[in-house]
Amino acid sequence: MIKYPLGIQSFNNLIQEGYLYVDKTALIEKLIEQGKWFFLSRPRRFGKSLLISTLQSLFNGDKALFEGLHIAKCDFSIFKLDGSKEQALQ
Repeated sequence: MIKYPLGIQSFNNLIQEGYLYVDKTALIEKLIEQGKWFFLSRPRRFGKSLLISTLQSLFNGDKALFEGLHIAKCDFSIFKLDGSKEQALQ
């Protein structure tokens, strides 16, 4: 039986719990390649939170979650800096 992700806003939960996921990661690839600022203005319950959760998983390097999806075939590097965890020079 197909599990529909009604109200699921976490990409991790959606994939790990076997919910139906329509692969739109080719569009995410285009967003990444354009590298510009985006303003997402969509109606309520239109998938904004799921998109942000998907991007978070992607940029955190959770590659196993993306197996079989378009974005898994793409080759791009992720370089993450977190200034809050760095020691200040004295």
